[in-house]
Amino acid sequence: MSISRISSGPGGKDVLLIASPAALSEPSRVALPEPAPAAAAGLILPDGSINWGCPCLGGMATGPCAQPFRDAFSCFHYSEAEPKGSDCYEKFSEMQACMGNYPELYGRDDDEDEPVLPGTGTAPGGDRSVLPGTGPAPGEDRAPVAADEPDAKELAKP
Repeated sequence: MSISRISSGPGGKDVLLIASPAALSEPSRVALPEPAPAAAAGLILPDGSINWGCPCLGGMATGPCAQPFRDAFSCFHYSEAEPKGSDCYEKFSEMQACMGNYPELYGRDDDEDEPVLPGTGTAPGGDRSVLPGTGPAPGEDRAPVAADEPDAKELAKP
């Protein structure tokens, strides 16, 4: 029974193990080192590069639209245009087109299905954040909503 170990690549980082049939008939005794946790590093690595293994990307860096996503995200991250990312429109369009081909994987967010109360820019569940395109009309002055005010559901009750 024999196992041969061959190292290659820069710094010997790649290891090839060649085992005889006798060695393969027994349970393995090879112990692999624990991989460095990619999640612990965060989205941006200390060298400024993107950590594609970060769970904060929600799996977008893998799957059928991984390459368009990576291209668009990289373009935005490294963009020096003003406003940032304004030179990435084509990359984001390609990503969006790809995602449109896989609605079962890249469907709408649940948040997008919530209706917006007319004229308020808030969702009925109490989310008081202003949604795009729902701010005050030109010339209309709207004061911020205080935290102790009743939410939209309470106001709608008879």
